[in-house]
Amino acid sequence: MTSAARVILAPDKFKGSLAAPEVAAALAAGLRKRAPGAEIRQVPVADGGDGTVEAFVAAGWTRVEVTAPGPTGVPRPTAYARHGARAVVELAAVVGLAHLPDAQPDPLGASTYGLGVVLAHAMEHGATEIVLGLGGSASTDGGAGMVQALGVRVLDSDGRELPRGGAALARAVRVDRSGVHPGVAGTRFTLACDVDNPLLGPTGATAVYAPQKGAGPADLDVLENALATWARLAGPEFARLPGAGAAGGTGFGALAVLGARVRSGIEVVLESLDFPALLAAAALVVTGEGSLDRQSLHGKAPVGVCAAARKANVPVVAVAGRALLTPEEIRSAGFADCYALADLAPDPERSMSDAAVLLERVGGRIAEEWLD
Repeated sequence: MTSAARVILAPDKFKGSLAAPEVAAALAAGLRKRAPGAEIRQVPVADGGDGTVEAFVAAGWTRVEVTAPGPTGVPRPTAYARHGARAVVELAAVVGLAHLPDAQPDPLGASTYGLGVVLAHAMEHGATEIVLGLGGSASTDGGAGMVQALGVRVLDSDGRELPRGGAALARAVRVDRSGVHPGVAGTRFTLACDVDNPLLGPTGATAVYAPQKGAGPADLDVLENALATWARLAGPEFARLPGAGAAGGTGFGALAVLGARVRSGIEVVLESLDFPALLAAAALVVTGEGSLDRQSLHGKAPVGVCAAARKANVPVVAVAGRALLTPEEIRSAGFADCYALADLAPDPERSMSDAAVLLERVGGRIAEEWLD
């Protein structure tokens, strides 16, 4: 490999430590010190969860600032990314767990209403293709709040619109779609999603994910029954589809009302960032995330990047805060090597707090070992 080789840096975030663009910048600094002639392209990535909008902004998309209700209805600033008629909206950035006031969960009342507000803003400003990144939601409302914000009315037996939140759906008797936002019909919605849970049942949105959002045993019964009522009214055939249970059932609302399609989150992101074109002249790809573990093997960003690079016959190395995979598992996943910050700083607190410095050292080591 020559010093003029193109190196693509395509990491995901190191959760709790650095955002993906910061990871890429630290690696780039180390590479430049040891291989100043190398062409380095920083292409931070995400898999549809938190950090997705930041990845697109780093790639040159426009950040669009907007104010929308958070998961409990408190207005807060958020943003989405736009490029021409395409937009990327990240659920976690609008109604995610991180935006619960005082970090207090509201498993029965939290809503995706704010997400619908952001989708409406994107459509009203020219978006006709919207990628909706699912993950990190604070609610279990089946996406009802999202579609309510887009003009769908969910009514009780007296014809009154139901309040927001998953629990309220138990009182639903009719869904009125006559006032749905006019932009929906002319917009293509793609769900960037890496879970295949249905809406209901033992592997559904409530059973698997609601406990992580503060739901106790009694709450689980309430939410499951409420989602079953919502599914019966909005489209029972969609409730069984893989991904319907994503993000507290937001996948279901998008499938049943918005006509969305579900795709692998990292595949959608890489395609939208035109990653295959970048690989055409690449000599090395560096990817990674905070913890490279068995969960990473099931559709997470680094494995998706690795698959795309290997398809183009470009070697890939991984960088992680910690690597919990065996060397054999790392090679089987397609990585030529793996560099863990924990090898440089075994103390987890230090490896997280000093991640940028350590990543710069790793970047230098990659340059020594992979670039002549």
